[in-house]
This record gives sequence, C-alpha cells and structure tokens, in this order.
Amino acid sequence: MALPTTTAAAVLTEHGQPLTLQDVPLPERLEPGGALVRITCTTLCGTDAHLWSGQMSLPGMLPMILGHEMVGEVVATGAGTVDTLGRPVNVGDRIGWSESTCGTCYGCSVLRQPVACRDRGYGFRQRADQPPYVTGGLAEYCVVTPGAAKLLLPADVKDTWAAMSGCAAKTVLRAVERTGGIRTGSTVVIQGAGALGIFAAAVASISGAAAVIVVGGPDDRLAAATRFGATATVPVEATTTDERASRVLGLTGGLGADHVFDFAGAPTVGEEAVAFAAQRGTITVVGSTGPRPAPVALGTVMGKELTVVGSLNGDIADYYRSIEFFRTFAGRLPWDELFSAPVALSEASASVDAMSRLAQIKAVIDPRLPSGTTATTST
Repeated sequence: MALPTTTAAAVLTEHGQPLTLQDVPLPERLEPGGALVRITCTTLCGTDAHLWSGQMSLPGMLPMILGHEMVGEVVATGAGTVDTLGRPVNVGDRIGWSESTCGTCYGCSVLRQPVACRDRGYGFRQRADQPPYVTGGLAEYCVVTPGAAKLLLPADVKDTWAAMSGCAAKTVLRAVERTGGIRTGSTVVIQGAGALGIFAAAVASISGAAAVIVVGGPDDRLAAATRFGATATVPVEATTTDERASRVLGLTGGLGADHVFDFAGAPTVGEEAVAFAAQRGTITVVGSTGPRPAPVALGTVMGKELTVVGSLNGDIADYYRSIEFFRTFAGRLPWDELFSAPVALSEASASVDAMSRLAQIKAVIDPRLPSGTTATTST
C-alpha cells in the first residue's frame, strides 16, 4: 500500500480568521521511532482557541495546524517504533501520544521531568510549511515524531476520552498529584468551569472531597460542573471579588478551602485564590499562563501559611494515568456529556470559534467524516 504524500489539514494562517483547508505535504520517509497515523479523533482545548484568536502567540508560528489532543490509527512506522512501555507499535494499532522531548537536556536527564524539556515539541510549535509539516490534530494524517512518547490504547477507552487525556485530563491529574493529592473529607475550590475545571470537579469528588465548589461561568457550564461532582457553584458574572470570597467562606463555614485549583487564569485569580484558601491550605496554579503580573497578598500567604504550587500540563506518565482513570471510572459519571457531536475537518474553523465563545466544552473533530457533515453521537 502506497503511503500518502499529502494530507488535508485545517491550517491557521492568520489569527482570528477562518482556518483554511489545504493539502499539506507529508515527509518522504519516517524516521526510526516515528509513526504516521490517520487521525480518528481530535478534541479541541482552550489553548487552541487562544492560539486561534491570537491571545496566545509565538514569533514566526504561522502557518500552523492546531490540535494537541488526538488519537490515531497507525498506517506506517519507522524502524524500531515502540510505545512508552516498550511494546512494538504496528500498522493498525490505535495510539495516543504526549509531546516530544529531547531526552538529553537538564530537565529531561537531571530533573527527569519531561515537562521541563527545553525543546518540548507541541504540535502548535511546528510550522505547517516546514518538515515534518503535520504534527497537529486538525488533519487527516499526522506525523508522530520519534521523540513523542507513544501509548498503545486499550479498546475500552473511547476515542474522545483518550484524546482529552492528551492535555486536559492529564493536566488535571498532574495538578492533583503536585498538590499532594486530595484528602478524603477536604474542601476544594476550583477556579474555572471549562473542561479542566469540570473534570477537576469530577476528580475531586471521586477522591472523596466533602465539598467541591466551582467558581466560574457561564451558567450552563456551572450546571455541568454540578453534574460532575460540584456540591456548590459561584458565578463570576455580575459578582465582585469580595462577593465571591464571601460566598466561598460562607460555604466553608468561614474556614476557607483546603485546596484551591486555578484552572481559569483570569486577572483576579491569584487574589481570589489567597482569599479562598483556608489556614495552611494549598493553592495550585495551572491556568495562569500569561505574562501579566497578578496581585497576590503575600502577607496573607505568610499569615495563613499557604503552600503555592505550580503545575505545568503533563507528560506521558500523566497521560497513562489519565487513560487508566477513564478505564477505572468509566461508569461513574456521564463523561460523554463533555463532548460535542463530532464534525468533519471542514467544520473545524466553526468549532474553534465556538470554543472561543464558550459555546462548547469540548469540540470534537473526526477528519474521516465527509466534508460538511456532523455525526449524531460522540465518538
């Protein structure tokens, strides 16, 4: 079987403008340890919406192919390609993968933390007009580079769940691990009601938290958070920082929260997290990715003896744990409600726009669908 030399892809050529459907070249040969996959599912992340709008931008990044949460069927491999557990990767296998890492820098070799790799290779760091051309998920075919840690996927984990594990789910699980775990009977405040915040509510609930309070919006997402384990919600719309702090304190008997997770990144998140936290509580910063400084009352951090922890995305270990989480708790919560009905690659532009307007929690793209069509159920 002859391998494709080009692939259809939805390419971002200008921030804030519709993605353009293009035929993008594929490498002439695969490097040892690499693979070519046919994408079966890509789920969009808030980062994709931010990159599309220009809220996040890197010098010289365009043109590029969005999408870093995806699953694919292997159509070809380079020599010696194995997954992270050393299992051979063969044509026909279904795989997921984490971002590529160099394996030799200080972060990789001394810290032994792939997230600290100095040359970590997200798909959105790869231009679509330079080899290997296609490492993002909004394409029919995608190149999985040798440095990307691959994982053969179990049959009982749906494509959508496995794709979401590629960023959103593994980010939440890493943040929980970084904070030392959620103690049974503890109080948790989650800032943000996007996919990460809603999934975090589920994780906190499953971990045995006595109270899970989600601060965010809009109202339909707060309602979703309730279905996924939130015991109370606090809207950000039409409320002030002081009003939100007062509400959280009221919900916690005046004590505040043992754990505060930032999955929002809004300008007042730091100030509010310190106000929400209980004496000797822990604040885990995940969503505040921008360069703008945020006011934080360091005197209160000292007086409450707070622990402040940063947590960055996740690596292949977190990806593996996310897959196992979905396997273990497959029937616990209505996970499929997180995902919109799959649409064709031709509808990817509309899906990114919908994500930017908070109209969908998790948009789903299935490049196998005929152009202009939408599936009736989640993958």
